[in-house]
Amino acid sequence: MAKEVLGDGPEEELTFPDGGFRAWLVALGVGCAIGATFGFVNAWGVFQAYYEETMLPTTPPSTIAWIGSVQYALVFIPGLVFGRLFDMGHFKVPLFCASALLVAATFLVAECKEFWQFILCQGIAVGLGCGAIFGPTLGILPHWFKKKLGIAYGLTATGSSLGGMLFPIATRNLIEQVGFKWTMRILGFILLFLLGICNATTERRLPPKKERGPALSFRAFRNPAYSFYSAAAFVNFLGLYTVLTYIDVSAEGTSVPANLSFYLLPIANAGSLVGRVAGGFLADEFGPLNVIIPANVVAGIMTYVWPFAGGTAGYIVVAILYGMSSGIFASLVATPLVGMGDVRDVGARVGMAFTLLALGALAGPPISGAIQTATDGYKAVGYYAGSAIECAAVLLLFCRYFVLGRKFWGRC
Repeated sequence: MAKEVLGDGPEEELTFPDGGFRAWLVALGVGCAIGATFGFVNAWGVFQAYYEETMLPTTPPSTIAWIGSVQYALVFIPGLVFGRLFDMGHFKVPLFCASALLVAATFLVAECKEFWQFILCQGIAVGLGCGAIFGPTLGILPHWFKKKLGIAYGLTATGSSLGGMLFPIATRNLIEQVGFKWTMRILGFILLFLLGICNATTERRLPPKKERGPALSFRAFRNPAYSFYSAAAFVNFLGLYTVLTYIDVSAEGTSVPANLSFYLLPIANAGSLVGRVAGGFLADEFGPLNVIIPANVVAGIMTYVWPFAGGTAGYIVVAILYGMSSGIFASLVATPLVGMGDVRDVGARVGMAFTLLALGALAGPPISGAIQTATDGYKAVGYYAGSAIECAAVLLLFCRYFVLGRKFWGRC
């Protein structure tokens, strides 16, 4: 059982189970929450392609991309409010209300026919529901794990990859068999099942923070490592979800068979599953930043290569390698933030960083869509998104420097 001494006054010792049935049951609930939120949002690429072809054929792709980018952004932005509520001890009631919102919004998407309706239901309502669940449930794990926190994050993050594999395949096949309306209703029942497990198994363990300051505290940014990390997260998400959004559509018109191009997104998410699990183990062994930085470099390279993939083999290789490398950052994004302050402040600290990250997620896919429309191709899109990811890797190096000083080979 791991221990930690906290507090500015008398020593206060906090203990962490770091395993056992109850702790791993909490991890199962967190994994179900991530699958129902981030995993569902990671399936956006199949909706992008379907809406372009069927539901909104006269709407420009860059405009349709706003639905997905609003979703991505709102997965993170509510963390600023709900993370603070979590620090104050409020978890179960907000989780239940957010779960009800997400399921209801998914049912409402079935009734949408116009772009503004999709923005309201699938963009804003689904995004808000996901965000109000995603951030606080991530804050649960540091209550139960310390030494094994990296692997706990890595394993629970597989929910995102599994959701990113299963939701697109289910959506595409169900649309062909039962139509769009019943597809969304079935997805709503799947979300209800996953969120039911989450609500039944997750709970806080540590006492709430006694001092209740403002939800937005710029004191955290006095730590250079936190500032550089938050900036890196923002820049990274300007490009990180471009490939996942457009890989299916970009393969159309190439030598990739139409019945295979649809599976490129699930293949990428399958690669992400491997990256998330491996990243969790490696983070506990070598430190999260030592794992995130090289993975980010690889993700940037794969983004540069993606428009030149050409045939089936090239697209599959890019999808797998990109999924593995981008999945590492997505699974470990909160892990370095836990160590940048008091564990009882983790909700607010993660919430502020995620808010900045969300701005990048909001702007990234539409910018890529606008570049694609202007250039009538994806090469310039790859240059833009790949450069954003590599710039983030440089900022992460600065973050690591301020954490370890000149000890660039230490555990961080």
